[in-house]
Amino acid sequence: MTYVGIDVSQATLDVAVHEGATRQVANDARGCTEVVSQLRELGVTLVVLEATGVYHRAVTTSLVTAGIPVAVVNPRQVRDFARSTGQLAKTDRLDAAMLARFAAVVRPVPRPIPDEATQALAALLERRRQLVEMLTAEKNRLSVARPQVRASVKQVMRALEKALESADDDVDRWIRESPVWRAQEELLRSVPGVGPQTARLLIASLPELGRLTRREIAALVGVAPLARDSGTLRGRRKCWGGRSHLRAVLYMAAVAGTRFNPVLRTCYRRLRAAGKPAKVALTACMRRLITILNAMVKTQQPWRAPALVTP
Repeated sequence: MTYVGIDVSQATLDVAVHEGATRQVANDARGCTEVVSQLRELGVTLVVLEATGVYHRAVTTSLVTAGIPVAVVNPRQVRDFARSTGQLAKTDRLDAAMLARFAAVVRPVPRPIPDEATQALAALLERRRQLVEMLTAEKNRLSVARPQVRASVKQVMRALEKALESADDDVDRWIRESPVWRAQEELLRSVPGVGPQTARLLIASLPELGRLTRREIAALVGVAPLARDSGTLRGRRKCWGGRSHLRAVLYMAAVAGTRFNPVLRTCYRRLRAAGKPAKVALTACMRRLITILNAMVKTQQPWRAPALVTP
C-alpha cells in the first residue's frame, strides 16, 4: 500500500511518498496534472492534505476527479501527530513527509469532496457572509461616527446593501437551477427553526449530511461533548473543533427552534429545569437539530412533528 502526503502552499505542492522520495511542483493547473499522472502510476492507497483555505482546492478536485482517494485533514491534528513523534522542525518538505507518515499510521477516512457546482454555491454563500460582516461593521461605526464622516459611512452602507441584495439573487438563482438542491432545501426547511440561509449553508458546506451516524455528524460539526476524564478526575465535557461557520447558523436555528420547534422546545426546557446553563441547553438543542436533519436527509423524509410533545 502506498501513502502520499502533499504539503500545499500558495505557489507550490510538495509531494512525498511514505518512506520514499519527495518532489516539488507548482501549485497550478500544470502542476496538478503532473501530480495526478505521477500518483496514478504509483497506484496510491491514500493521499492526505491539510485544509489550507482555497489553496488546496484545485489539487484536491483534480485528485478526486481522477479517482484517487483523498483525505483533507485539520492542520492541528497533523501538527500534534508530528510533535508526538518528536518532529519539531517545520519545512515544506518535512511537512509533506509527515503527512505521508500520518496517512500510513492514522489512515483517515476520505470524505466526499463537493463537486464544482457545490463549491461555487459555497463561494457565493461565503461572499454573502463577508458582506453581512462588513455591513454590520459599518452600522457599528455609524453609531459612533462624527458628523464629518457619517455621510461616508452611509455611502458605504448603501453600496454594501446593494451588493448583499445582488448576492442573495445569485444564491437564489443558483438554487433554483438545480432540482436536487431545491428538493434538499425544501426538505431541510420543513423543520421549524431552519431558515433558507441555514439550509443552503448545510447543502454547500456539509456534504456528509445523511451519510454518517448521528455521533459522527455531531462530532464533525463540533457539537458533540468530549470527555475530559483522567483517573478519579471527572472533568467538564466540552465541545470544540468541527466547522465553526456551521455552528454559527445552527446556533441561530436552535434559538428559533426553542420557540417554534416542539422537540427542541421540550429539550431546552427540560435541561433548563434541571439546572443546566442556557448555553449548554442550546448546544444540546444544536446537537439534537443536526441529528434530526441527518436522519431526514438519510431517509429523505420531511419533518413530521411528534404526536405527543410536552408544551
